[in-house]
Amino acid sequence: MKQNIYDNNTFLRNTKKYEHENIIITIYLKLTNLFTLIPPLKNKVVLDIGCGMGDFATYCISQGAKHVTGIDISSNMVANAKKRYIHVCLTFEQATFEDMTVQNGTIDFVSSSLAFHYTADFQLLNKKISKALCERGILLFSLEHPIVTANKGKENWITNHEGNLLHFAVDNYQDEGLRSQNWLVDDVVTYHHTMYTILNTLIESGLHIERIIEPIPTKEAVCNLPSLYREFVDLHF
Repeated sequence: MKQNIYDNNTFLRNTKKYEHENIIITIYLKLTNLFTLIPPLKNKVVLDIGCGMGDFATYCISQGAKHVTGIDISSNMVANAKKRYIHVCLTFEQATFEDMTVQNGTIDFVSSSLAFHYTADFQLLNKKISKALCERGILLFSLEHPIVTANKGKENWITNHEGNLLHFAVDNYQDEGLRSQNWLVDDVVTYHHTMYTILNTLIESGLHIERIIEPIPTKEAVCNLPSLYREFVDLHF
């Protein structure tokens, strides 16, 4: 998670252009599913990796967490989080988890939303998280699905000359490693791993998998953002 696109001024300007779309996706896809898996947080010590502007970290405080530390590589995100949310039990730091020193067995709950696919060494990340978690500690995270990260820089949605959808490309799925793509700016770096690698890395790190969710847009989300309809298109060849 060393690339810092959120401090790129061009990226921030482009993000604001798509603010409405980003809010809808966050509310109806990310958070709706994330919230169903959050354990009881009363008196728990929480670490939120990739905390952004601090919304989720602050939510954890509202649920009775003993202390929440939110970390993010972006100085812009951390500065905004500190301005928006002030609480004696809430700390925001500009840092990456790879570079943090965390005492073993001290964290009850580690959360991360759409940050792990920026990690070059997924195995090392999970081993470190496993050591940081206390007994019965929980890791809850989301990341870009491998069918999305698989493609090497090409358009995922393939259309014909008339612009009609033909299929979603899942090329190079077994070829793991770095991907460079355009996401509001050029050369955004992510890392692709197969589902096999992701799941077995968690297990080999000493973590026990309890549940996996592959979310789909709700009807309400599609009404607010019609472009999501293509997720349900019955494609004919």
